[in-house]
Amino acid sequence: MANNTENTKIIRWGILGCGNVTEVKSGPAYQKTAGFKIEAVMRRDAEKAADYAKRHHIGKYYSDADELINDPEIDAIYIATPPDTHHFYGLKVASAGKICCIEKPLAPSYQESLEIYEAFKTKNIPLFTAYYRRTLPRFEQIKTWLDTNKIGEVRSIRWNLTKTASAQDLSGEYNWRTDAKVAPGGYFDDLASHGLDLFCFLLGDIKEVSGFSLNQQGLYSAKDAITACWLHESGITGNGNWNFGSHKREDVVEIAGSKGKISFSIFENDPIILSNEEGETELFIEHPENVQLHHVERIREHLLGNREHPSADSSSVQTSWVMDKILGNLLE
Repeated sequence: MANNTENTKIIRWGILGCGNVTEVKSGPAYQKTAGFKIEAVMRRDAEKAADYAKRHHIGKYYSDADELINDPEIDAIYIATPPDTHHFYGLKVASAGKICCIEKPLAPSYQESLEIYEAFKTKNIPLFTAYYRRTLPRFEQIKTWLDTNKIGEVRSIRWNLTKTASAQDLSGEYNWRTDAKVAPGGYFDDLASHGLDLFCFLLGDIKEVSGFSLNQQGLYSAKDAITACWLHESGITGNGNWNFGSHKREDVVEIAGSKGKISFSIFENDPIILSNEEGETELFIEHPENVQLHHVERIREHLLGNREHPSADSSSVQTSWVMDKILGNLLE
């Protein structure tokens, strides 16, 4: 392990599941990070794997996951498959003793997430989860406002995320994101995980949470309407509403304090707004072209021992616990 984290050592990555998320959001970030190299990619469709490798100037490709994981020229694996396979592949990577980054959510359930985390912890192998909003400048600025008491003592947070049913939803065409066998919470699993994880980063861990979830539209097998309330360990209260069959798209978060509030969006490219006794401040902070760039750069810093990565601890496991509690999958 030590040899893989020396300043002069190139860490050779393999991408397991080179689908859409890796085209712009994440894949190029690994290529742009100094000291990282994508050595190989894997996709079950060999033709698509070959095409991806050719377009992104990557030397090797596989159609078999085990071949990628056990390639002696691969030091680290980025798992970018749908969440129902994260546990299966994550344990294989841990067994192979390789550094790993797994797309969010860490797994579809708290229990599977915990098992992945424990497998890497037992072997003392670095594990990262792609909750990249923790490293984006937009949200780091919000954390700075909170840490410097720009809105006084934080009292509460609320998030309303709604969208209309898509043409794909209405058509009945298969979509793994709304297949309960892959993502029990549907779009909630895919989208709400980002926000809930970010809230723990900004405001500290959540200690109590409850929710209601159901399928209102009957368009697919996963849940499409979820509401929840929670309590952070600090005493900050929270509530959220996620509905994926609403009349319009809305993405609004408001953190209220004793002396002001901060308003922002999780997904929209809108300004972040600070309102307090000094007036109103709007800041537009653009995301990088490859939105996971800062996240990947921080992985490198963590491996060099220069700076802790904010998603290298058990926080992603807690996010899975919060989501399972909201969806009613945990009795305790």
